[in-house]
Amino acid sequence: MKQVVRFASTPGGRIAYSVVGSGPPIVYLLGWVSHLGLAWEIPSHRRFVEALAQDYTVIRYDKLGCGLSDRPREAFTLESELETLDALTGHLGLKRYTVFGSCEGGQVAAAHAVRNPEAVASLLVYGSCARGGDLAPDPVKRSILSLIGAHWGMGSRVLADIWFPGAPAEVTDMFARVQRAAATAEMAAALLDMFYRIEVADILPAIRVPTLVLHRRGSRAVPFELGRELASLIPGAQLVALEGRMQPIYFEGEDIAAATILSFLRDRAGGAGRLPTDSRLTDRELQVVAHIAEGLTNAEIARLLGVSVRTVDAHVEHVRTKLGVRSRAQMAVWVSEQRQSRGLLRR
Repeated sequence: MKQVVRFASTPGGRIAYSVVGSGPPIVYLLGWVSHLGLAWEIPSHRRFVEALAQDYTVIRYDKLGCGLSDRPREAFTLESELETLDALTGHLGLKRYTVFGSCEGGQVAAAHAVRNPEAVASLLVYGSCARGGDLAPDPVKRSILSLIGAHWGMGSRVLADIWFPGAPAEVTDMFARVQRAAATAEMAAALLDMFYRIEVADILPAIRVPTLVLHRRGSRAVPFELGRELASLIPGAQLVALEGRMQPIYFEGEDIAAATILSFLRDRAGGAGRLPTDSRLTDRELQVVAHIAEGLTNAEIARLLGVSVRTVDAHVEHVRTKLGVRSRAQMAVWVSEQRQSRGLLRR
């Protein structure tokens, strides 16, 4: 897919945004610092966005102060972030959409969902927390902010090591370079300090839209316990634990992450990607066979559905018996035939 960057005016300045794909819109808040141009050159990030864009219109933007957006910035508050998001959705004329926030963007997305329950169809939150102050002890936070301001090169490498524990040197080097290109030392420190200061714990119980919270089980940047707490504060929220230690959702198992999100959204909307009802199969069996058609293993399906692998194995055997097939390839063919016969074949 080709990325085209455009600009929108906000109360604080112009922001750069990109739109890829087609279908219902997903407004994707990228988190701490970002750079639309450089991010699109990261293969795993591009694959993750393109997977979502097969069924949805994915809208990403660089927040004020970083990336391709205007670099000067004065306000560093949750309110200023909400004003930017409101300006973008207004600029695009969006009436109904999913909002998806990563890291600090998850806090902003949650607050936006509270204020706009009629416009937000679903809320997706990844790698975030209810209180930014819980990310690290105060002395550690002060040390990191001071290091960024004093030596951005060293600071970017320290943060890369936190976000990518145990990763090859070429990965951490690449991420450090992207960080330095995305923002100045002063701006990066100010935006990280904003993340530390934002608190949304008090408003999370007011969310009334379907919510999926995803979190990396082994993340050092945002410990899993903080994501679990955030999910527990949102009525009816689903929590999915993604395996691995890399903080960015697109750097480890990005295919599973995308499939998890798509499955959640299809279940909420009954969209084109969902299989039609078939009297031979239960709803759960339809879910399992649809995931098989997407190439997922039984273990991966079990993680997505929050059940044991043994349970998925049993569903697979029931599907084989009911459909009279023997292989997973035959199941995938059946899925394709079902969608084609009802005009529901995915693009």
